[in-house]
Amino acid sequence: MIEILKILFAMPFLFYSCYSDLKTRRVSNRVWKYMMVSGSVFVIYELFTGGIPYLKALFLSGGVVFISVYILFHLGAFGGGDAKGLLVLSILFPLYPVFQFSGEVYPLLGRPLIGLFTLTVLGNALLLTALIPLGMFYYNLLHFSPEMLKKPLYMLIGYRTEISTLKNKEHLGLLERFKLDENGIVIRKFTRTGLDFDANQKPELEEYMKKGLIGKDVWVTPGLPFMLSITAGFITTFIFGDFIFNIVIWLMLG
Repeated sequence: MIEILKILFAMPFLFYSCYSDLKTRRVSNRVWKYMMVSGSVFVIYELFTGGIPYLKALFLSGGVVFISVYILFHLGAFGGGDAKGLLVLSILFPLYPVFQFSGEVYPLLGRPLIGLFTLTVLGNALLLTALIPLGMFYYNLLHFSPEMLKKPLYMLIGYRTEISTLKNKEHLGLLERFKLDENGIVIRKFTRTGLDFDANQKPELEEYMKKGLIGKDVWVTPGLPFMLSITAGFITTFIFGDFIFNIVIWLMLG
């Protein structure tokens, strides 16, 4: 029963963090402070009922997740708010939640051998994020233009939009750097992460467009909020289990 209560407790914080991340691409530290302080009731209760084994699981979960998110954060995989959210989850869920609801035992795919719940949440989140390029490609097929054939790989990470509309769009980055050479020709250079419009001096793009040096459309990439992936990973982890573990087992046995 306590596992269900903890899940119901965590969901509003995760949903709010998704809302904040979508709107501003930031999640306030207060969200995780409130979640940790109010959630400490569960930690204290389980510490008294679980004793030393629970304490060991708490240190193992927190330690492994801290090292993992520290490395990924410094590699630029996600932001500080995402890392803090995962750390709070690792403390609230040091043990993999296994519970029964409506006659079904969750997770439906069974508890993974490595029962580090938050690490599985991160794994599921990364796997779900890896599906985004397929969605982006499908979007580009629905909005296809011959210009896309010049940069077909861009269809996996971005889409084309008119330069004139850039000022009305937020959380987007340019996928190309434009530079005028000494012969008056615009040179395009791919940038993996996307550049801010201010850094690329949008007025210059409009000037290049007016002179006919570039078209009216440019490739952009959306700044995707990772809290959406973490929340989706959280939900899929307690409902289904470890996607990566089960995929590996399926491939080995298949």
